[in-house]
Amino acid sequence: MELKRVVVTGLGALTPIGNTVSEYWESLVNGVSGAAPITHFDASKFKTQFACEVKNFDPHDFMDRKEARKVDPFVHYAIASTDEAVKDAGLEFDKLDRNRIGVIWGSGIGGLTTFTDEVASFAKGDGTPRFNPFFIPKMLVDIAPGHISMRHGLRGPNFSAVSACASSTNAMIDAFNYIRMGKADIIITGGSEATINEAGIGGFNAMHALSTRNDDPKTASRPFDKDRDGFVSGEGSGAIILESLDHALARGAKIYAEIIGGGMSADAHHITASHPEGLGAKLAMTMAVKDAGLDFSDIDYINVHGTSTPVGDISETKAIVDLFGEHAYKLNISSTKSMTGHLLGAAGAVEAIASILAVKNDIVPPTINHFTDDPEIDNRLNFTFNTAQKRVVNAALSNTFGFGGHNATVIFKKYVG
Repeated sequence: MELKRVVVTGLGALTPIGNTVSEYWESLVNGVSGAAPITHFDASKFKTQFACEVKNFDPHDFMDRKEARKVDPFVHYAIASTDEAVKDAGLEFDKLDRNRIGVIWGSGIGGLTTFTDEVASFAKGDGTPRFNPFFIPKMLVDIAPGHISMRHGLRGPNFSAVSACASSTNAMIDAFNYIRMGKADIIITGGSEATINEAGIGGFNAMHALSTRNDDPKTASRPFDKDRDGFVSGEGSGAIILESLDHALARGAKIYAEIIGGGMSADAHHITASHPEGLGAKLAMTMAVKDAGLDFSDIDYINVHGTSTPVGDISETKAIVDLFGEHAYKLNISSTKSMTGHLLGAAGAVEAIASILAVKNDIVPPTINHFTDDPEIDNRLNFTFNTAQKRVVNAALSNTFGFGGHNATVIFKKYVG
């Protein structure tokens, strides 16, 4: 069977550094940090009192108050970003076959705010079960693609990918495969997350996963820096319209880039820590490059997972050096989590957008907050520290790795007709 080519025709973003794609990209290129003291709840007793929150967002700009009450913030975010992506792609669903348009969405945790609020309310009561009738559907991870499909009447493939921080990259790879195998013409894909609440921050603090740099939040996310002390929690959503090339050309769609490969693997090592030699990361990248029909020397830019954790940053750089050899030193590498924080299940989507725009604009966004080289990291690598760099980016690779040892890699390249 001849596989169809698949292209990106629309983008949508709601992030801690911009509530639209254009705002997000401008902040990325200019090295803006989204970290600030937490406003969603009183974090004064928590070890970590800051995060990368979405700012100046009102769900009522996208749905009425009655409907907004029926969904968790992670769905609010999903609706906002997909509305932008649908408009950006110029999709007129009345003129298209809705049976051939699907939604494949990622989230690592889903409705954690709803779960936190409902259980806390029950615990404060007298034991009488008084729960919101929307408690369960608000909490379910798969409810996000469900709402997106109902909003637009889309009857194609519809489900969620859940693989912790790799979730939205897995969703993209699934969407890519469904389209290139001819099972759909268009799929809205991406991911959303909203875990900046008592349970989210408290739980990650208990794992010693978060930075506790409360005196300087804006520089707390320090991928590859010697003094990194954990990731910064982020929230938001990224939406990507994937479409078969022939369908896109037939309707005269603009094309951002072509998606050409995806790779997935497991570390089979530890519930939270990456393999110290990056074995799973190497396998995912190898599979993606092979799937794309490229050589390793064809990759120009890697948007790394780069969470700012002591172990993870080292293992990922080891994997890159081992896999790419001398070409590793010709690559541009950056961790946009230095600006957005870690959006968990939505990370892959917002970082894929950064990669797509790097390909489109020939600009590599920086890794900000670098102060001191880490002697355990090969600093011959070009981490694009602190300042964006212009260079031709014909192909960009984006990594996302999740708790449980899940690894996912996706590759985008310039579209050539």
